[in-house]
Amino acid sequence: MPELPEVETTRRGLAPHVEGRRVTGVVLRRPDLRWPIPAEVGEQLPGRRIAAVRRRAKYLLMDTDAGDSALLHLGMSGMLRVLPGDTPVGAHDHVDLALDSGRVLRFTDPRRFGSLLWQPAGTEHELLRGLGPEPLSDAFDGDWLFARSRGRSAPVKSFLMDQRIVVGVGNIYAAESLFRAGISPTRAAGKVSRERYAALAGAVRDILAYAITRGGTTLRDFLNPDGAPGYFEQELAVYGRGGLPCPNCGAPLREASIGQRASVWCARCQR
Repeated sequence: MPELPEVETTRRGLAPHVEGRRVTGVVLRRPDLRWPIPAEVGEQLPGRRIAAVRRRAKYLLMDTDAGDSALLHLGMSGMLRVLPGDTPVGAHDHVDLALDSGRVLRFTDPRRFGSLLWQPAGTEHELLRGLGPEPLSDAFDGDWLFARSRGRSAPVKSFLMDQRIVVGVGNIYAAESLFRAGISPTRAAGKVSRERYAALAGAVRDILAYAITRGGTTLRDFLNPDGAPGYFEQELAVYGRGGLPCPNCGAPLREASIGQRASVWCARCQR
């Protein structure tokens, strides 16, 4: 599933081609993706000008000049591309937003775990309520993690992936951040010190920021809006490398399921 750097890379790629453009038409080739597509998408979006494309957690919001927003999630295999208006339609091209530039914003999703929803002006969609701070914002730091972790017995990796604690840190970047901070993913969240949470917060910020500059991580289906893959996958230290040598000490990396997610770490370097 695309994680925060992939979604942010998509946002940055789309914004220059979409912001300021008017939606001249909406083509919905199916009535639903993960959930039914609200009628407002087809009824209210045409004629609106897209004022901004922004990201909240792993969601993309296309804010219109009327104050409402189209809310998109890429799911496991979703992809957004800006294409010439006469580009042939593929089997998994489910949504087209025609723009006054003569191009279309096309949503392709083979597995249909993505979503296209609607956020009326002056409201916050229920999927966005209760989310934690953005990991690249000033609201996220070691003190925040330390305060929220007290008394928690869940593994720190599961804690870090809880979207109510901090948004957008999925399996890949949680594993990489814990490795950089030297914290075992199996350690109880409530047993991690304030100082070590400061190191973890710093690792999360640095790794996510760097992954964005590298175009995210290509896993399975993810492509950037221009069709180019991300390249951070080539630099992963632990994720997907179970049994291989630790890049720091050379010991075999351990692999197990934590919170029903595949986890890899170095038992020697991470405590």
